[in-house]
Amino acid sequence: MPALRSLLYAAIFYPATVLWVLTGLAATLIGRKPPLSIVLGWAEFHNWLARQVLGIGLRVDGEVPAGPLLIAVKHQSMFETLEMVRLANLPIIVIKKELSDIPLFGLMTRRYGVIPVERSAGAKALRTLVEEGRRAVASGRRVVIYPEGTRVAVGEAPALKSGFAALYRALGLPVVPIAVDSGRLWGRGFVHRSGTITFKVGSVIPAGLSRKDVEARVHAAINVLESGAEARS
Repeated sequence: MPALRSLLYAAIFYPATVLWVLTGLAATLIGRKPPLSIVLGWAEFHNWLARQVLGIGLRVDGEVPAGPLLIAVKHQSMFETLEMVRLANLPIIVIKKELSDIPLFGLMTRRYGVIPVERSAGAKALRTLVEEGRRAVASGRRVVIYPEGTRVAVGEAPALKSGFAALYRALGLPVVPIAVDSGRLWGRGFVHRSGTITFKVGSVIPAGLSRKDVEARVHAAINVLESGAEARS
């Protein structure tokens, strides 16, 4: 049954995504950027599809506060990348450059507002991250970053990448850490299992801390679900 559900999900979601992208790009012929309502509608559609087809529900423990923020999220699957569009109210998102280079989809992400980072570019990538992050804050939108740099398996808690601390220092914003346990149901494979995914919103971490302090606090906060104890409660 999970395999059939996953096949149906893929058969609906990916063709629908192509339509959403084409609609968004068509809208840019009128205005420079696609209406954010189109992107939000795509994220809402995915949430509905995950619930109705895959049987995956979402529990959010806590709430993302109002105001300018840097939001640091645990990354175990594609699920949270779409959900954060909803939960953070259409933020600008730090993504790997490969995604922004995908034909059509990449163009749509750039026009929506992302910060593409070429992970192999070293210091140049950090400078780009900081410059684009400052532009994002100037636009009034929040910034979402996945500070581990890539998806990680359940139980893994790698050190945060240097880009997080660089962005934190440059933007001077408080951080909201969010723990996610999506990998229990949504791994790297094709088959997704039904159940409930938990997002745990941590306490706000103030701006201006040392790199060592902020990294330690964020690392602890985004990994609080790794034992699985809260996910099962």
